[in-house]
Amino acid sequence: MQTSARNHFSGTVKELVKGPVSTEVTITVGVGFDIVATISTRSAEGLALAVGKPVQALIKASNVIVAVG
Repeated sequence: MQTSARNHFSGTVKELVKGPVSTEVTITVGVGFDIVATISTRSAEGLALAVGKPVQALIKASNVIVAVG
């Protein structure tokens, strides 16, 4: 995957708090260092996010983009 985002962190999903519209995703990227992102529940389901799944957090400007693969 190639992207223009300069800040890229690999991690694992630590927690998911699903709501009807949005899902809060907590990603552990290092010991004692978590990133929390809010994405649409539809996106969380499309990415098949689950606790323990490896993901990447891409940060560009004020947005956090969660990607798999």
